[in-house]
Amino acid sequence: MESDQTLFQKCLLALYFIGPPTFISLQFLQAPYGKHRRPGWGLTIASPLAWFLMESPTLWLTLYLFPFGRHFSNPKALILISPYLLHYFNRTVLYPVRLHRTTASSSDFPVSVAFMAFLFNLLNAYLQARWVSHYKEYNGDWLFWWRFGFGLAVFFSGMALNIWSDRVLVGLKRAGGGYKVPRGGLFEFVSCPNYFGEILEWLGWAVMTWSWVGFGFFLYTCANLVPRAGANHKWYLEKFGEDYPKARKSVIPFLY
Repeated sequence: MESDQTLFQKCLLALYFIGPPTFISLQFLQAPYGKHRRPGWGLTIASPLAWFLMESPTLWLTLYLFPFGRHFSNPKALILISPYLLHYFNRTVLYPVRLHRTTASSSDFPVSVAFMAFLFNLLNAYLQARWVSHYKEYNGDWLFWWRFGFGLAVFFSGMALNIWSDRVLVGLKRAGGGYKVPRGGLFEFVSCPNYFGEILEWLGWAVMTWSWVGFGFFLYTCANLVPRAGANHKWYLEKFGEDYPKARKSVIPFLY
């Protein structure tokens, strides 16, 4: 499928090209949702609905494309795509449900931001699904299980941290009374352990896939989440002043 291969290569280049502008722009302007919510970004919808819609391509597009790959019935390919689908089942289905159950119903998520995230997830889901199901070579890769095992350990460590951190933050919202200083666990070391967990997940994914596709996704995750973590850290310091732990870093323990 030469035409698909050309499309795949162009999409892969796009994944690398959008990273630097994303990182640079987020030094000056944060996406207006969550702590950085502000007017002036047009039509808004409820946050749980926004998360469901914008993350959904990672499930339906992946599941649609996978059977068209030449490795769609290869056990290695099926096992390899499973952590990716597991993460996005949590992010697309379970996380919005938790948000809906624990936060007041309000339309505060800009449709424009959700649409941009939707487009990125279309691009990324296409790349990850086609690489794992079609373009990756499994025969003769005697290091596959070693890389998969190590990467999976990193991935699940990050996922556990990500889910736990999200639950702490959602729990604080459920308690009411406005924003509070998160406490416990890795929150004692960084302001955004949820972002650190997600960075770890996609680092593990890059090792498991051992590909430019997986590495590009990891780099873009860093380009997107590291600046936002820095903005969240600054927000906490400005809001809570002397009550906020000064030793905390933004996202990477002891470093940044």
